[in-house]
Order: sequence, then structure tokens, then C-alpha cells
Amino acid sequence: MENKIYSINGPVVKVKDTKDFSMLEMVYVGNKRLIGEVIGITTEYTTIQVYEVTTGLMPGEPVYPTGSPMSATLGPGILSNIFDGIERPLKKIEEISGAFIAEGTNVPSLDTEKSYDVTVKVKIGDKVSAGEIYATCPETALIEHRCMIHPSIKEAEVTWVCENGAHKIEDTIIKIKTAKGEDELKLYQKWPIRQSRPIKGRLPISRPLITGQRIIDTILPVAKGGTAAIPGGFGTGKTMTQHQLAKWCDADIIVYIGCGERGNEMTQVLEEFSELVDPKSGKALTDRTVLIANTSNMPVAAREASIYTGITLAEYYRDMGYHIAIMADSTSRWAEALREISGRLEEMPAEEGFPAYLPSRLSEFYERAGYVETLNNKEGSVTIIGAVSPQGSDFSEPVTQNTKRFVRCFWALDKSLAYARHYPAINWTSSYSEYIEDLKDFYIDACGENFIKYRQKISNILVEENKLMEIVKLIGSDVLPDDQKLIIETSRVIRVGFLQQNAYHKDDTYVPLEKQYLMMEVILHLNHMCKKLISRGITMSDILETGLFEKVIKIKYDIPNDHLEMFKDYKTEISETLNKI
Repeated sequence: MENKIYSINGPVVKVKDTKDFSMLEMVYVGNKRLIGEVIGITTEYTTIQVYEVTTGLMPGEPVYPTGSPMSATLGPGILSNIFDGIERPLKKIEEISGAFIAEGTNVPSLDTEKSYDVTVKVKIGDKVSAGEIYATCPETALIEHRCMIHPSIKEAEVTWVCENGAHKIEDTIIKIKTAKGEDELKLYQKWPIRQSRPIKGRLPISRPLITGQRIIDTILPVAKGGTAAIPGGFGTGKTMTQHQLAKWCDADIIVYIGCGERGNEMTQVLEEFSELVDPKSGKALTDRTVLIANTSNMPVAAREASIYTGITLAEYYRDMGYHIAIMADSTSRWAEALREISGRLEEMPAEEGFPAYLPSRLSEFYERAGYVETLNNKEGSVTIIGAVSPQGSDFSEPVTQNTKRFVRCFWALDKSLAYARHYPAINWTSSYSEYIEDLKDFYIDACGENFIKYRQKISNILVEENKLMEIVKLIGSDVLPDDQKLIIETSRVIRVGFLQQNAYHKDDTYVPLEKQYLMMEVILHLNHMCKKLISRGITMSDILETGLFEKVIKIKYDIPNDHLEMFKDYKTEISETLNKI
């Protein structure tokens, strides 16, 4: 019996009286063969979610099963590429159909004509198992691609290997004999996007993701294999913060998911990333970046898939032994896609119209992060940094609140900071990181025993200032005693000279951890010396006349990242100047 469309409701299509489909199976819908996925089966109807525009689709058109779930093609050629939400290469589609994606465009995810210089790592007679590397090839100038035995193959014997040299992704690289029979392994494999890839075990989190952004690295760190959320209203700099992290963090590979974002923002990512040079290697940044562009004018349902496609690509590279950072911008647009499809399915809405399963979907996504031991005994990690766009900067809305439940790092962006041109506009009082304790040993090893102590002191001064500002608003700062005036002045130095960062200044766009430590040391040294003077009865106005506070604010620009020995001169100058008073 031919499966025919019974009803069409936006991206939701129903087929009546059929038993040919299984749950989460990928299908082709209509004469144009639009890509869809089975999301519901009852005795009467099979419900399909279509990932393309359904305009022009008619009841009575056929639906073709494929017998396999919605899967990502994983192999060389992913990096430096741009995909849509269902892993179709946008550059290739542009050549075929121009600026807009034509319905039913079915292009292979990876370039089948490109050759790679393959080195086979196994020989005939070798016993191999899931996750084992059987071949490598240079994918880009920065990343070596490691072809692994598919996780479903538990045990096998190599019966044939190809010669080293140039091979295309469809070429057979090795042949293996399994319990089920003979199998040919190529340069790529497929994996269902909604299923997390297997690992040997999770490892404790102990290393931070170094970003070069002082407020993140020092005050609110995120760990490799950790999760972070960046909530903020319109114009607070979510996308810009993610761009900065993508450019400078010390992950091996960046997966940037533009989920329902404006087209101009994705264009900016493309333009900036193609011009940027990776600071560690001197090669183009795109050599270690994958972009999934799923803009706001693309079909809504594809947003839902784009998040899963991105995390599957990340897990694949993690299994090779790399550290991956995912930028999901923004999970709110993804939640809106869930809401729209849920409405079309006539499900009972929960808070603000979102489906009742929103929390479980969010947790499903964030729980795929982690620092792991892979099946081939390497270490790899996936760090997820998700932007959240609450309407009107209202953090009490469902997406922000539910995200907060599943992430351990919360960088709340503040409208008033952003409008005052303070970037990154992360509010240090309403943000938090639960990774401090996990990363303590790393910071002590990298910078010395005092790092955690200095960080705590800086945080305490900012908290004190926050309390004092309530009084200052009422009665002004002139009436405060000198020791409280010192807190306000020191926290101004911390805010402007330490937490605020200039992305356009060559020494301030990325700051190494050691420089962050020395900056804290100088600020606290100034604070300590001033405290001594105030206890001797010297007024705050006399201390301010020395101009030291302004000088310390400018440290971030005046001391280059490769001349950190200059910090000693600053400490000496502070001591000498203040001792003269």
C-alpha cells in the first residue's frame, strides 16, 4: 500500500492507516521528497515533522520511508564547512540553487570528490573493536582526522587494507569480518543525531576552558566538559561574547550553531572567522571551526534538529581525543521551535505556551557535555555554552529558569552594563560558577597558591561595594568614612581596569592567565597600602591625588602580554609613592 499524505499543518504532516514507519525514522515527504522525521505513531495516524518549507505540498502525495533514523554523516570535510540544521552543505547548495535553498534539495553532507591523504593504522589479521582508530588523514592544516570503528561493531578482524595515499570518502579503506559477516569501512560513518555517542566513562572535571576573558577565567570560570548559559536581553552582547569565546578559547575545535539567529549575525561570524588567525598556530581560524547556520528565515522545524546535529558533530571529534566547545546561539529560538510544533500537534501547553517536556529536552542537550575517556582510551571533552534570549530581559521566563537547573555556570548579562559600554556585560553579582572548587588545583599549579585567595578578595570587594552603593544612592558618597570610600575606589579599579575588556585592543582582547593573576596582585597591593595609610589618619582625597588609581586602571593597556616583568615596577612605584605621603 502506498503511504499518502492525509493532512498538512505547517511543518506537521499526517499519514493515515499505515504500519510502514518506525519512531524517529527519517522519511521523504511528497513529490519533491522533502526531508522529514517521524515524531508520533498511533493506530490511526503517523505524524511527521518536516524540516523544509511545506508550501505547495498537497494531500495524496506519497511519503517514502528510509528505514533509518535521522543521522549525521561523520567524516573528513566537516571542518571549515557551513551546514544548515540537517547537515546539508550550504556552499554546495548555493552552487546548485543560488541564494535560497530549493525544496527537496538533497546534497551529500560531505564532498565525495575531494581526496584525502590517508594513512592506514591497522594491518591484516589485527583484532579491532568499537572506537579504535583504523586510519588518519589531515583534514585541515590544524586538525588530523581519525577514522574510528563504528561504536556498534564490538569485535572484528581486519581481512583487507587499502594502500596509503589519496582516497575519497566513498573509497573502502579496510574490510573487516564480524560475527554478522563481512563489512567494508569507508572514511565516514553515520550516527543518529538524537542519540549520544558511547564512551568508556566520564572523568572528573579538573581543567578550565581558558578564554582570555578576565571576568570568565578569574571570577566565573567554566570547565572543559562543563556547561554554561549566557542569558541576556536584546543588545546585551550574547552573540558578541560567544564570538569572543569562539575566537580565543583553548578548545581544539569550535562548533558554532546559529539557531534561529538573524542572518546578518551569521554573516558576521563567517566574515570574521575567515579573516581571523588562530593565535596558537598562526593558521586560519576556520580550520578548526564548524558552522551550523540555521537563520530565522529558515524553516522552524530545522531549528529543532540543528542543536542535535551540532552536538553529534562535537561528540564525533571528542571521540577522536579532541576538546570541543559548542556555542549554541540561541537555545531560546530552539525552544520557540518546540513551542510552535507542540502547538501544531495540539498538545497541552505548559508555562508561557512552551510544551511540558521543555525541561527534559534542555537537560537531554546539556547532559551531552562532559570530560570523558573515549572508547580508544583517549581523553576528550565537549563544553556547551548556550545563549538564552529572555523576552524583555526577564530571567524568570521558563527557558532561562529551566536552563539554570541544568548548567553549572551562569553568566547573566546586564542591560545597564551593556548600555554603559561595559563589555563583557556580565553582572558579577547575579552570575555564578560552581566550578571553582573543581578547578582549584589547576589554578594553584598554573599561577601559585594565592590565585584563589586573590580571586576571593576581589569578589568580596565587589560585594561590599554593592552594599555601599545602596547608601550612596540615598545620601551620596561624601559622607562615607575613608575606609568605605577606599572600597568604592578599589572596586572602580576592579570594574573598569579588570572586569571591563576591550575586544579591539591587541593586548586586551585576549589576556593570558598569568597576566590576570598579576593584575589582581597589583590591585590588591594598592588596596592594602591604602588601608595602612587610612588607619594612620591620611584621607582618601590625599591618596587619590597621587593618580595611582588611574594608573592601575590603565595597566591592561600599558603592559603588553609579553612583558609581564613590568608588573614589578608598578608594585615598587605604588609602595614608593604611598610611603612618601
